[in-house]
Amino acid sequence: QVQLVESGGGLVQPGGSLRLSCAVSGAIASIHAMAWYRQAPGNQRELVASIVNGADTKYADSVKGRFTISRDNAVNTLYQQMNSLEPEDTAVYYCKVQGWTHRWFERWGQGTLVTVSS
Repeated sequence: QVQLVESGGGLVQPGGSLRLSCAVSGAIASIHAMAWYRQAPGNQRELVASIVNGADTKYADSVKGRFTISRDNAVNTLYQQMNSLEPEDTAVYYCKVQGWTHRWFERWGQGTLVTVSS
């Protein structure tokens, strides 16, 4: 059973930084893609950043230059470094992982709340 555990959310002032982590556990053969999504109150869940095959990264226009997605293959952990945070970044952040155990899987994390406020 593949499980994702997120951490790193919290309250930060505008202009501050946070680092989110998403630890993946289970009998994983390989990971194809990992991504961060976010959902603000009243809004749909949106893709923030993704990393495919460990190297190909993409970002939403709203976070380009401020957020960095990365992956540590040795510990199957996904990270997102968030700098220059803005009130508009306030949301619940979710990680999503796709890959293979003995078959294809897709899992979501439980979500971690990021609040940007003075």
